[in-house]
Amino acid sequence: MSNNSVNGNFFDSTSLFEFFWRWRKPLILIAAGAAVLSSVVALLIPEKFKSTVIMFPVQSNAISKALLTEDYSGKQDILQFGEEEQAEQMLQILNSDEIRTKICKKYDLLKHYDIDPQDRFRNTKLYMTYAENITFKRTEFMSVRVDVMDKDPQLAADIANEIAALLDSTKRRMQRDRALQALSIVEGEYRRKQAEVQKMQDSMFKLNQLGIYDYESQSEVTSQQYAIALAKGDQRAIQSLKAELKVIADYGSAYMAVRENLYIQREQLNLLKKKYEEAKIDAESVLSYKFIVNPAFAAEKKSYPVRWLIVAVSTFASVVLGILFLIVFDNFRTIRKRQSLTGKIDS
Repeated sequence: MSNNSVNGNFFDSTSLFEFFWRWRKPLILIAAGAAVLSSVVALLIPEKFKSTVIMFPVQSNAISKALLTEDYSGKQDILQFGEEEQAEQMLQILNSDEIRTKICKKYDLLKHYDIDPQDRFRNTKLYMTYAENITFKRTEFMSVRVDVMDKDPQLAADIANEIAALLDSTKRRMQRDRALQALSIVEGEYRRKQAEVQKMQDSMFKLNQLGIYDYESQSEVTSQQYAIALAKGDQRAIQSLKAELKVIADYGSAYMAVRENLYIQREQLNLLKKKYEEAKIDAESVLSYKFIVNPAFAAEKKSYPVRWLIVAVSTFASVVLGILFLIVFDNFRTIRKRQSLTGKIDS
C-alpha cells in the first residue's frame, strides 16, 4: 500500500487478478445484464435479406462503331468488357435520381419503409433509408455490385434486378437524346446533298439531250470526221459536223465542270450516307450496356442482424466500461481513505 502511494499509483489492488477477483460479482452481473439486454434488443431488430447483382460494363457504347466499323485495336469490340472509366460511368448512372425515383415509385417504398406521406421531410427520410438499404460498389475486378437489403427477400431480389434493367433504359435515354440530335443534323445534310446531286444529274441529262455525252472523245472524233468531210468536200456532212462542233464548243466546258463537280459531290454523298446509316443505327437500335454475371435471387437466409455479434460486442463493451468505472470508483475510494487518515494524523 505504501509502495503504491510512493509511486503515485492510486490503484488499491496489488495485482490485476486481485482487482478482478474482488469485483467479480459486479462484473459478472454487468456481463450477464448486458448479454440479456443486448439479446432482447437483437431479437427486436427486424431481419433483413440481401440480394446482389454483379455486372460488367461494356467497352463500346456506340452500336454503329462496334458493328460496322473496322477496328483492329479491339476497343470497339461489342463483346469487350469495360474498364475503370466505364465502371465509374455505370456507378454514376446507378446513383442517379432518375433510377432512384423510378424504384421508389414502382415499389411504393414510401409505404414499404413505413414513412408518413404527410411528413414534412418524407423525401429526405425516404432517400436516406434507400441509401442505407441499396448500395452500389465497384469491385476489384472492375465489375459493379448492386446490394439490396430488405425485410422481404423477394422484394430485395426484384429491386436489384429492376435497378440492373433501369441501367440500360436510363443510359439509352441519355444517349438516344444526343443520338437523335446527331441523326437530325446528319439527315438534313444527307438530304441536302441528295438534292444537290440530283440537280447536277438533271443538268447532265439536259447536256446529254443537247448531244454532249463525253466531251474529250466526242470532240476528238467529231473533229476528225469534220476534217475528212472537208477533204472530201461533202457539204452536207460538213454542215452537220459543224453544228455538232458548235454545240460541243458552247456546252463542253459546262459539261466538264458539272461532271467533275458531280464526281466530288457523289463521293461526299456516299460519306454522308454512311454517317446517316450509323447515326440511324445509334438512334434506333437497342443493345444492352452491361454483362450480367450474377442476377439477383431471393435469399433463403437473413443477412442482418448478426445477433451473436451484437450480443458479443455489446457484452464486451459493457464489461470494459464497467471495469473503467470500477477503476475510477476504486481509486476515488482509496483517495478518500488516504485523506481521512491524513486528517486524523494531523489532528
